[in-house]
Amino acid sequence: MGIQCVDCVRDAAKATRPARTAFGGRITTGRPVVTLTLIGLCVVSYVLQLTTPTWTQDLAFAPVVGEAEPWRFLTSAFLHSPGQILHIAFNMVALWSVGPFLEAMLGRWRFLTLYLLSAVGGSVMFLVLASPYSAAWFTGLVGASGAVFGLFGAVLVVLRRTGRSAGGIVGVLVINAVLGFVLPGVAWQAHLGGLVVGALLGTAYAYAPRDRRFAVSVGASVGVGLLLVAAVLVSYARV
Repeated sequence: MGIQCVDCVRDAAKATRPARTAFGGRITTGRPVVTLTLIGLCVVSYVLQLTTPTWTQDLAFAPVVGEAEPWRFLTSAFLHSPGQILHIAFNMVALWSVGPFLEAMLGRWRFLTLYLLSAVGGSVMFLVLASPYSAAWFTGLVGASGAVFGLFGAVLVVLRRTGRSAGGIVGVLVINAVLGFVLPGVAWQAHLGGLVVGALLGTAYAYAPRDRRFAVSVGASVGVGLLLVAAVLVSYARV
């Protein structure tokens, strides 16, 4: 039996390139850390909503306060309706249903970027479609639905890229789209914004040439971020 020195084994391990998915995500057998962290943050935030009187009002998004407190475009995605446990339950189940798959396929950093920009995209679309000084201008927006719809948009692209059926996701999108117009208090604008951002980033991540994957991914992420900022500036300039 041959014996290898510890340094030789260590050097060989460093030289071995890690196995990756077709989209550049590193293949691992560990847990979906980012997905679990996002779920954990939403759950902790929900508990704080129930126990801290000002938690919701300090972090929820509304067009009337977004210009002065821009962090609300993102923080609202970690809040849910305090009196409706099903609100957070449905969103977390949806996040868990597609999050681990996308996290594994895209890798942790691109998955996290996708989620956060989709969340912001939902708030931005709500702002863009709200008429200044209408009821919507003063309406508070909470929920991870925009981010979740972003994941739905991305997973549609990823499944299409790999030649797999996306019928189930399409069915979920159709049902949620109908509910957005039927049920009161559902911000369909946020769903739409998240879906658009998710589909754009998903397309860039999934179809980027292998030798330029990093550059295309960074460029697309920065580009979408700048478009969202521009949409916000234009929306507030009209007021």
